[in-house]
Amino acid sequence: MAYAKKTKNEAFQKLKSDLKEGIPGNAYIFYGEESYLREFYLGELRKRLVPGGFEEFNYHRLEGKDLTVQTLSEMAEAMPMMTERTLIVVTDFDLFKLNEEQREKLIAFLEDIPPYCCVVFVYDTIPYKPNKTMKKLCKAISDHVEAVEFQAASSSDLVAWISRHFKALGKEIDRQTAEYLIFTCGGLMTGLAPEIQKIGTYAKGKTITQKDIDAVADPVLSAEVFKLSDAVLRGDYDRGAAILGDLLKMQTEPIMILAALGSQLRRIYTARMAIDSGKDKYWLMELWEMKSDYPAKLLLTAARQTTADWCADAVTMCQTLDRRMKSEKGIDAAGELKLLLVRLGARRK
Repeated sequence: MAYAKKTKNEAFQKLKSDLKEGIPGNAYIFYGEESYLREFYLGELRKRLVPGGFEEFNYHRLEGKDLTVQTLSEMAEAMPMMTERTLIVVTDFDLFKLNEEQREKLIAFLEDIPPYCCVVFVYDTIPYKPNKTMKKLCKAISDHVEAVEFQAASSSDLVAWISRHFKALGKEIDRQTAEYLIFTCGGLMTGLAPEIQKIGTYAKGKTITQKDIDAVADPVLSAEVFKLSDAVLRGDYDRGAAILGDLLKMQTEPIMILAALGSQLRRIYTARMAIDSGKDKYWLMELWEMKSDYPAKLLLTAARQTTADWCADAVTMCQTLDRRMKSEKGIDAAGELKLLLVRLGARRK
């Protein structure tokens, strides 16, 4: 049986509308990589539904492990006290991994959730993967539950969000520096929020600079590997070795460093091909699904320092080492990575 399915954005807008109008629905599924937004909207639901002082009676959190639909149903039947609604948050209860008996009970529950109850199924440590072969359950979810995905914000929205958070700390940040922060610390609010606090506390001036970010921010692996590949392209082996040494000291697995380096070199290779064929940054943005042109411009700058032949060789060398690390026993992975840098640098000459 066919059933209508809201787009991801429609479900998110519906949640915002429900909260704005003060009439949250009866059931939601919250999932997606942006846990900062997820927790924010969980907090907004709690503020709308659960008055202070009565949380014990009206707000309940359940762990999905070993939870039964019967227990959930009994919790939902409990009447609210001194308010109109109750809120139940169920974490990591995989709706599509239930056995047939539990699944049938879940469908019946979703079709008859008490009007005074709001249930939120939160997918935190496990992914939300609907099984379309379970048509009855899919239809029950489509008809009675808002499945809201919290995705990483667009570049413009994220820059504005960063600006607001620095402003709350009495600081300012321009767009280019905000994009540098995103590149350095990743594009998720979850990771950016503590970094903004650190940087805002550290910065002496009113305006945040790249030096402020470099001084105290914890860069994500992709940013460190970009610096590593850039050092190789400049022929600065000492700098590249120092970055690799720092990553290894932080106990970053060599196979993860290699994977990130190989991925970065493939991106540089495509940027070199874009230059050679007359394509621009927008082609790269579409190819790699980039949310802003900042990383695309960095890739083009890096690619101008090399040739397509060097890029092809570099990618092949990474692939060869990857196979060896995964297949050979007793391999000195850290030593092989250092040797790889030497070979990549030698090919530049």
